Amino acid sequence: MLRFATILGAAIIALGSITAHAADLVRVSSAHSVADTADRLAAAVDGAGAKLFARIDHAAGAESVGMELAPSITLIFGNPKLGTPAMQASATMGLDLPLRVLVTEMDGETFLVYHAPADVAALHGVPSDHPVVGKMTGALGKLTAKAAAE
Repeated sequence: MLRFATILGAAIIALGSITAHAADLVRVSSAHSVADTADRLAAAVDGAGAKLFARIDHAAGAESVGMELAPSITLIFGNPKLGTPAMQASATMGLDLPLRVLVTEMDGETFLVYHAPADVAALHGVPSDHPVVGKMTGALGKLTAKAAAE
């Protein structure tokens, strides 16, 4: 009976962790295809003076090994004016920088998905009221809104 209670407790903790982890995802609906939304996001990043470091086409990767995946593209981008103060606040922020946005299709609809900066910062001991958190939140909000706009 004790073993069952231990397993049940561990399962409840694990489920709670999954729920908490999923709660930090921000989803922005786009009226465009995945490819067009990713292109629009890349243009918005460039227009904001940030640098696009990588564009990862997950569906193409799946296809290269004979598997199927809904259209999914991750863009990795950043700006040292935001990233440097974040890493000055906590060096381990470098694990989650540069910023990443997944553009994916779910149930026939296109979404831009990213981790809320306040939640990421909290993982690294950076308080949610730190100025860099507000700047990252604003930047991601503006960039994804621009990419998703009709």
